[in-house]
Amino acid sequence: MSINRIWPHFLTALRTVDTDYRFFHWGVQLLGFSLSIVVAFLLRFDFAIPRAEAMHLAISLPILVIIKATIFWAYRLDFGWWRFVSVQDVLNLTTANLMGSTLSAMVIMAIIGPSYPRSIILLDFVLCLLATTGVRICVRLIADSTVKNADSAEGKQIVIYGAGAAGVLLLRELRSNPSLGYTVQGFVDDNINKQDIQILGTPVLGFGHSLNEIVGDYGINEILIAIPSATGPEMTEILGHCHAAGVRFKTVPSLSEMIRGRRLASQIRDVRVEDLLGRRPVHLENAQIRTKLEGKTVLVTGAAGSIGSELCRQIAQFGPRAIVGYDISESALFHLNREMKKRYPEVAFFAEVGSIQNRSRVSELFDRFRPAILYHAAAYKHVPIMEEHAFEAIENNIFGTHTMTRLAAEYNVLDFVTISSDKAVRPTSVMGATKRVSELLMYAMQNGSTRFMAVRFGNVLESNGSVVPIFKQQIEEGGPVTITHPEMSRYFMTISEAAQLVLQASSMGSGGEIFVLDMGSPVKILDLARNLILLSGLRPDLDIKIEFTKIRPGEKLHEELSRLEEGIFPTRHEKIQVYNGNGHSAETMNRYIEQLHSICESRDLPHLVSKLKEIIPDYEPSVQLLKRAVSTETGPYRNRHQTIKLVPVSHET
Repeated sequence: MSINRIWPHFLTALRTVDTDYRFFHWGVQLLGFSLSIVVAFLLRFDFAIPRAEAMHLAISLPILVIIKATIFWAYRLDFGWWRFVSVQDVLNLTTANLMGSTLSAMVIMAIIGPSYPRSIILLDFVLCLLATTGVRICVRLIADSTVKNADSAEGKQIVIYGAGAAGVLLLRELRSNPSLGYTVQGFVDDNINKQDIQILGTPVLGFGHSLNEIVGDYGINEILIAIPSATGPEMTEILGHCHAAGVRFKTVPSLSEMIRGRRLASQIRDVRVEDLLGRRPVHLENAQIRTKLEGKTVLVTGAAGSIGSELCRQIAQFGPRAIVGYDISESALFHLNREMKKRYPEVAFFAEVGSIQNRSRVSELFDRFRPAILYHAAAYKHVPIMEEHAFEAIENNIFGTHTMTRLAAEYNVLDFVTISSDKAVRPTSVMGATKRVSELLMYAMQNGSTRFMAVRFGNVLESNGSVVPIFKQQIEEGGPVTITHPEMSRYFMTISEAAQLVLQASSMGSGGEIFVLDMGSPVKILDLARNLILLSGLRPDLDIKIEFTKIRPGEKLHEELSRLEEGIFPTRHEKIQVYNGNGHSAETMNRYIEQLHSICESRDLPHLVSKLKEIIPDYEPSVQLLKRAVSTETGPYRNRHQTIKLVPVSHET
């Protein structure tokens, strides 16, 4: 039988004994212990052991084997996979051998006396270390070389972008798992100190800007990006290099994803838009959040929305007694109900349909469930739509929130957390103004029992109505991608991160605070659109056109997260700050709410704008809203569709 036919069977047997049969490890190690002391005596006496020394060998052999076997067992050196031997394993072997030789020498010297040759001790240590490490390294070399050469002709030719720790780890896993179908031709790295070197026998082929030439020279089919620590701008630059090379590219996850998931190679995925933000993973104080939520009934309004549904998912992980999901959208609530019961069967989830404006319906919820914690995510949020429907924005976002706060206080809810927005800062839209009034309600409603607080953050990727799904749809349709202004920028975070930080912030509150989440640096919408087009494998301005429209009613060119007059205080969490600004008393806010009720009933737009300005002095109404208010007749604003020339609402982003 030829060596080519025997070799696969030998390798299979080697893997089997390496991973399944510990007696093989013990047998090899015991043989190594025995041979080491025998060879040490042979070397010491030039391969002619005197009769007296042969007696010393006979006495020392069982002592050495027993002591070293015990120490190796204590260090668990017979439990490892030899084909994955590492530097740490070699260090452990060195320590175990040193201890074994030293302790054995002490016992032997006590039995035999000073006539025992001292040099034997040193020779035994060196030989035993070489034997125990050498056999492991040989097993790894045989396995690695075989896997490296297996199926190389059929594998997908790739380069790994990033010759750091993640890249090396990825290379090891790809070599150990040929079924993935990848053949690594080399690394690409932008660090000049890593050029023209080899890592595990694999060369660094060049810089990122040379990818186009590398792809052509080596027949590369795909690029795997292995830089999980890359910042947003760095990922954007890498994305540009990969796209210029004209081949597919994927990435490996961040460290937090790796910890939660499986092995690195099995988590290779397409680059996502959140990778380009370069946001660091969120570290939560899970014990504190669990103390807040465990065993309690939690009510989430707007539960079927993007933030509300993610809050439900995150809350379920902290062992609540029950979650009550309240939303006016019965279809979306139906799907959330199915998901929650499937993913978290151990958590009681109640899907409840209704409006936050309906006091009687909300009272039914409080009577039935008696929630201890309330997360208020229900709100109208689309700026241009709410500019056109100012009264509806007031009725839902302000009156609905006021109803919820009063009932929460009446039923002694422990914590009431409302979801606010960066649009509440120096608002220029009706929606932003309603969010600011909601924040003021949190300040005014403190009653010594319920802790009212707000959490303010910017845009959320992939949320309903955000720019990302709209851009993706426009790209799928072949363009154009529409942007209101080339300089427009926004703060972004992921839905999961936003929900996690909301839970973290709410666990810190004592009442009346506005918590502001760290949104990182603002992102230009134009850059976001270009990157999404690149991620789709297309070229901006060539395959997909980008068109600029105009800033829509109520929109800002740049959003803010705080005002200068707000006091800024850090919290113990690096991504959360607390802002303490001036507010109104409960009596003042109740009077304002009553006045707004009267204004909305009469549909008096000029008076509405004036009252919002009175409540929020830094509110700057949009030009379009002011024109509509001025164009109305003096007196009650009863029929805006007849007295006002409607401004069509643009749905472009």
